[in-house]
Amino acid sequence: MKRVTVIGGGTMGNGIAHVCAQGGLDATLVDVDPAALERARATIRKNLERQARKGLIDEGEVETILGRVSGATSVADAVADADLVVEAVPEKAELKYDLFRTLDEAAPAGAILASNTSSISITEIAARTGRPGRVIGMHFMNPVPVMKLVEVIRGLATSDDTTEAVMTLARALGKTPVEVNDFPGFVSNRVLMPMINEAVFCLMEGVAEVDAIDTVMKLGMNHPMGPLALADLIGLDTCLNILEVLHRELGDDRYRPCPLLRKYVAAGWLGRKTGRGFHTYDA
Repeated sequence: MKRVTVIGGGTMGNGIAHVCAQGGLDATLVDVDPAALERARATIRKNLERQARKGLIDEGEVETILGRVSGATSVADAVADADLVVEAVPEKAELKYDLFRTLDEAAPAGAILASNTSSISITEIAARTGRPGRVIGMHFMNPVPVMKLVEVIRGLATSDDTTEAVMTLARALGKTPVEVNDFPGFVSNRVLMPMINEAVFCLMEGVAEVDAIDTVMKLGMNHPMGPLALADLIGLDTCLNILEVLHRELGDDRYRPCPLLRKYVAAGWLGRKTGRGFHTYDA
């Protein structure tokens, strides 16, 4: 693979474009909002400069890597010669279904279409295309340039060749790929989201305050970050979307989103990206 197109210029999209460019690939980042592309490019630069200060890359590499990242506002034009397309749009099923129909029509017949979804069925996404064998989940962790794990999710029809190609690419990007099957939430969020949800219930029911809940999990369970701070990093809207998928698809009330989580999302308190979630952040 030489050319990767990443759809979505948000936190995950710019991180995926970053690691692909750092891995020597030409990366096209697509977003309908030109301002989002400018912010994404600024974020990539900032993160590359941080890596240079830490000695992870040479200072001279910053501009070279950034030069491999281009921006586009048209999906059809950006995927026309892509070897791999990675979708990183918000966690809404219909949005992803519509996008994959477009990608199937616009991308080369041999291109792999990957989704960075954290909970939505790869099998259902693939069914919206004429190439289900070439559709796969490629779930990066946030922050993408730092976190090593990539969940590689096989849909019902995903071919062995597609899976091996994506596993090989992930390793070439310095990641550790783990193959999982297509179940709601996969492994990461099927385990993580109930923990975050239970932490929100603890807050709502007055068991403890925000800092106390996070401190218990950091010092008592050796977690690097408390569950409420982690929810803020992920985005409370994303957490709610994932829990709704788990609750709907698995039919188990242990995945029922906490009412307080719904209230925070309704208020626009989405975490770090809005400056306020369970914690408050500088603008």
